[in-house]
Formats: sequence, structure tokens, C-alpha cells
Amino acid sequence: VQLQASGGGQVETGGSLTLSCAASGRSLRGYAVAWFRQAPGMERSFVAAIHRTGNGIDYADSVKGRFTISKDNTRNAVYLRMNRLRPEDTAVYYCAAGPSVIRSNLASQSAYGSWGLGTLVTVSS
Repeated sequence: VQLQASGGGQVETGGSLTLSCAASGRSLRGYAVAWFRQAPGMERSFVAAIHRTGNGIDYADSVKGRFTISKDNTRNAVYLRMNRLRPEDTAVYYCAAGPSVIRSNLASQSAYGSWGLGTLVTVSS
């Protein structure tokens, strides 16, 4: 499956953005999809993930209550709604997909075999 992330941009603190991850080549019905991010000078870290069934969802503690991940199988896409953005949310955001990711492993980067190019989110203070 090929992934294309989009929707990044520059917003002020407290603002909102919605990132999209569009898939091609395969249906996302059989895939768990996750968002990871990499801030300048930092390692890539987990943000949110949704199990292939849509029933298991996991968030990093730093985004719980502010970010929402959703999956639209009819559009073959996954979205990340980001509210109440903070300067520390500034990063390049990547989406990733994996066909055999179990719920307990949703936050693990090594569980995902397909990665899209990132989209930059900049939050100004």
C-alpha cells in the first residue's frame, strides 16, 4: 500500500488542523494505520494509531484529549484531527500502515511496513 500524507501547515497556538493519509494500491480495510511525528533534532515518536478493525485506538499521552484519529474505508483514508495545538506539536508528521498489527503493538514503529512522506506542521506561539 502506498501512503500520501497531507494537510500540514502553519497555525497559531490553540489552532486546529486535520491531516489526511490517502492510500492507494490496497484497501486500508486490512491495515492498522498510525501517525508518528519527528520534531527538529528529535527521534520520530508515536502520536496515534487505529487498529484495522477500527475498534482499537491508541494515543500518545501528550495528545490525548486533543487529537482524534479516524479511518474512512470508503475513501481509503485515515485522518488526524488536531485541536488545541501547542508549539511542542511542531513536527513532520508521517502516516504508516501495517496489515498484521495487533492492538498491543499499535504504538510500535517496527510494526508498520508502509510509510508515507511526511507533512510539516508548525505551531507558532
